[in-house]
Amino acid sequence: MISDPIRRGEALAALYFRLEPRLYADLDEAGVLPARADEGAEARVRAEWACFALYACVRGLIAAGGFNRETAGAVDALHAAVTHAWLKDASAPGARERVADRYAEYGTIGQSGGASAAKTVGIRLGAAAARHMSADAAVPEGLAEMAGALHESLAEGAAEAVRSAT
Repeated sequence: MISDPIRRGEALAALYFRLEPRLYADLDEAGVLPARADEGAEARVRAEWACFALYACVRGLIAAGGFNRETAGAVDALHAAVTHAWLKDASAPGARERVADRYAEYGTIGQSGGASAAKTVGIRLGAAAARHMSADAAVPEGLAEMAGALHESLAEGAAEAVRSAT
């Protein structure tokens, strides 16, 4: 594991930037994303997925290092790198507010139900993200399941990447 928390978070940000667009493309190619009639709808769906993928990376950091001061520093460095990139992108207004709102919701989902619910956290998180990606429209069949599975895979991959990085 990279001992410096800032470098650890920055390394995970690089992984995020490499994998997040690929996973979004997988959702798109699978045909499970909601209809995107205009650029605004596309940007909203894209932003929701980006936030959900970022949350997976945070879960990976915590899984790899526990929740302590060093992990908190790594999470801050990850967020700094990602939000810096988002703020340079004019199509990402409200990113910080979205992240705060979604993290609060996803955190509640992750903590609810105790140990017995651990098996279903991925699908429950996927369902919440799918609702956000779909806005007020019906959630397309398969979106919650696929989003949840990709999220879990990214969280596990992030944890492994953090553990094995030097």
